[in-house]
Amino acid sequence: MSQLLTYLFVALYSVTILGVVLVIITENRNPLKTLPWIIVLVLAPVVGLVFYFFFGQNLSKRRIISRRMRKRITLQLAEPDASQRLEIPAKHKALARLLANTMHSVPLYGSRITPYTDGRTKLEALLAEIARARHHIHLQYYILCDDETGSRLRDALIAKAREGVKVRILYDDVGCSGVKRSFFDSMRREGIEVYAFLHVKFPLFTSKVNYRNHRKIAVIDGCVGFIGGMNIADRYIRGTKWGVWRDTHFRVEGSGAAGLQTSFLSDWSATTRQRISGAEYFPATKHFSKDIMQIVPSGPFGKWRALLQADSYAISNARQRIWIQTPYYLPSDVLNSALQVAALAGIDVRLMLPARSDARAVDLASHSYLDDMMKAGVKILFYKPGFLHSKLLIIDDLLTVIGSANMDFRSFEHNFEINAFVYDADFTARMARIFAADAEHCHAVKPGEWFRRPRLRRLGESFMRIFAPLM
Repeated sequence: MSQLLTYLFVALYSVTILGVVLVIITENRNPLKTLPWIIVLVLAPVVGLVFYFFFGQNLSKRRIISRRMRKRITLQLAEPDASQRLEIPAKHKALARLLANTMHSVPLYGSRITPYTDGRTKLEALLAEIARARHHIHLQYYILCDDETGSRLRDALIAKAREGVKVRILYDDVGCSGVKRSFFDSMRREGIEVYAFLHVKFPLFTSKVNYRNHRKIAVIDGCVGFIGGMNIADRYIRGTKWGVWRDTHFRVEGSGAAGLQTSFLSDWSATTRQRISGAEYFPATKHFSKDIMQIVPSGPFGKWRALLQADSYAISNARQRIWIQTPYYLPSDVLNSALQVAALAGIDVRLMLPARSDARAVDLASHSYLDDMMKAGVKILFYKPGFLHSKLLIIDDLLTVIGSANMDFRSFEHNFEINAFVYDADFTARMARIFAADAEHCHAVKPGEWFRRPRLRRLGESFMRIFAPLM
């Protein structure tokens, strides 16, 4: 009897593994992603099945919000007076059409953008806007800690809720997994609506843990918004034990804030099934500048990987410079090749990374890509004063990309992210000056120095690169 049960178990298990392999094959993925999963499932079926359940399922055909609902929310961005609109620079019109076709991202005109390069200044600016709120406050963060910084924000929100201001909060369930439930409950008791995006009911038994909402958005009264790389936690203000936490965030006033509102309300609708609309959420705005902005949310559900496609297209069409700040560099082959080709063509390509990351494994995997980059002529800069968490892409003299997305597999393929594509010479020049100021605190790596690093380290880098898509 026991032998019969063993045979039955082996047969069922074999059928399960075979079924998963057939599912992977019929999904028509990139062979470079399909073959590793098949090899793992065949050689280590138990471990492979567990890893596939958490990290390998292709959910691109699913949608958390319908196209009709997204279009309905986006239509609220339409400006009644189009006579004063500026033209998107001719060299970027195709990029703008790409973003419109993949993510319904409409051009937004005349925003005023204020950058913050340290957590304390950004937090104080956010709290000041919250204090001025009269109708609503919308917040969405990947990490919202119950530390001193989080408590200051919580108290400010509770004070506004008691004044009758409507406060709505979305947080990522995995990013905030270490936060005490009482922290959020204390706000709910005051009438603040707080929800977890893609709530993970049983973390050990769900593939949702691989899909995270990495966006950092705040919208106050529909007029002022915030977007960038900073979460709500003490380390963004106090830094790390080995130095400062260098990050970038932006205050957006004008039509750009309406674009952030659209993204928030889309996620709110997907999470709560509530549809929020009306003039009070999209008030008339002034034109403060000559810039044109496209707000681009991107995520793992749906056919297109909008940010990866847009970044790759913009990089491929650069003619003078490509300057990048990112805490993690784990690129797709297309993006990596585009940067190398640009450098080989004589374009000024600079990649700024932290000299020390907050994750040793990611450090090793990131560094495995740098050999070929240097051989192609890419200038590698290691930021030394602390941890560089800033996300920035500067293309030539007219385009700057800002937001929450890192240049890695997780941001481009697994996370819900949001970036802003800004077409404006003045803003690009301002961000280039910030990049240049950071470069003064960097170590410019020389190829000869880099290629002399120990062989054991190179081996570790190559090994960790295997796991880059999972990081």
